[in-house]
Amino acid sequence: MQKIGIITDTNSGMTQQEAQQCGVALMPMPFTVNGRNYIENVNMSYSEFFEHLADGAAVATSQPSPEDVMNCWNRALEECERLIYIPMSSALSSSCQSAKLFAEDYDGRVLVADNRRISISQKQSVYDALKWRDEGLDADQILQRLLDTAMEASIYLTVDDLKYLKRGGRITPSVAAIGTVLNIKPVLQIQGGKLDTYKKVRGLRAAQHTMLEAIRKDLDTRFAGTEMILRTAYTGDADVGRLWNAEVQMKFPEFKVTGDPLPISIACHVGPGVIALGLMKKI
Repeated sequence: MQKIGIITDTNSGMTQQEAQQCGVALMPMPFTVNGRNYIENVNMSYSEFFEHLADGAAVATSQPSPEDVMNCWNRALEECERLIYIPMSSALSSSCQSAKLFAEDYDGRVLVADNRRISISQKQSVYDALKWRDEGLDADQILQRLLDTAMEASIYLTVDDLKYLKRGGRITPSVAAIGTVLNIKPVLQIQGGKLDTYKKVRGLRAAQHTMLEAIRKDLDTRFAGTEMILRTAYTGDADVGRLWNAEVQMKFPEFKVTGDPLPISIACHVGPGVIALGLMKKI
C-alpha cells in the first residue's frame, strides 16, 4: 500500500499543533504589514496583527514562493510515496493554479486537490482526506473524492467594517460609504469557492439572524437527510467568537458546534469583528 502524505495551507485555519497531531504538513501563507513579510505565529502573533490593524497599518497577502512550496513538498516526499496538497480554492486565489504547475515536475507524485473550499470547510476536507486514507483509498481515489464532494459545504459570514472589502475591490468606495452611514451589514456566502453577497441587512443582529436562517434553510433543502458538521469562525476578539459559537450552539442543539479563529491571511481581506458559520457534509 502506498504511503500517502497530506498537506494543506494555513488558509484552512489549521494550526501547527493541529497539523502535528494528525500528521499533516502545513504550508504557511505569507502576509505583509506595512510592506514587510510575515508568517502567522512565526514572526507575528494573532493579537499583534490586530494591534497593527487598529493602528491603521497597510496589510496584504501574497503567495508563498515556488521555492517554499517545493521545499515543503520535498520534505514530505522523503517520508511518503505520493502527496495530496489541499490548498485554498482556485476561485479565491491563483496559488492553487501555481501549485498545479509546480506539480507537473513531480511525475504524478504530487496531486493538487482544488476542492473549492477555504477556512473551516477547507480544514474539514483535510480531515476527510485523512479518513479516506485510513480506510485504504489510494491517492487518486482520495483526490477524486475531494473533487466530488467540493460543493457539499456552505459558509456564511458578515463583516464589521466595510473598508476592508473596499480595499480588496469587493465593493466600491461609494457603496462602502453609504453602507457605513446606514449600518448596512452584508451577509456573504461561499459555495464552490466563490464569494458572493447573500443578503444585505441593517445591523449585526439582523446579519446574525440571516446567517442562522440560511443554515437552517440549507439543512432543510440542499442537505436534507444528510449528516452534517456545523462550525463557527471569527476574526479578532476571541470573546466575540465564543459568544457567537454559544449562540449558534443554542440555536442548533442537535450539533456539537466548535469554533476557530480565521487565519490572518483571511483577516487581511475582511478585517476584525467578522463572524462566520460553516456547514459541511460529515464523511
